[in-house]
Amino acid sequence: MDLAEIPAEPPVPSAPPARELFGADCDTVIEASQVTAYCHNSFPRTDLVRLHVECDRWWDVDGDGAAVAVGPAGRVELSGRCWKEVRSAWVSHEPG
Repeated sequence: MDLAEIPAEPPVPSAPPARELFGADCDTVIEASQVTAYCHNSFPRTDLVRLHVECDRWWDVDGDGAAVAVGPAGRVELSGRCWKEVRSAWVSHEPG
């Protein structure tokens, strides 16, 4: 074996690929029984956003809105409601 063929240091493993930045920034506002989410996508990939509303009363129907595409530099406003009080609301994201 030729000692010149042995590297002086062990090979450095390559870094894992960087995770692609993704996802619109959404602000959710709850006013009484109304929910509004304002989303802005600052990334180059389209984001499918969907508003989810959970109502406080057992008889009040929770809502899952339709997916809305937010393109690069795009803005969208999503809205939903309960008959009475809102327990929680959030926006889900999916690559588009």
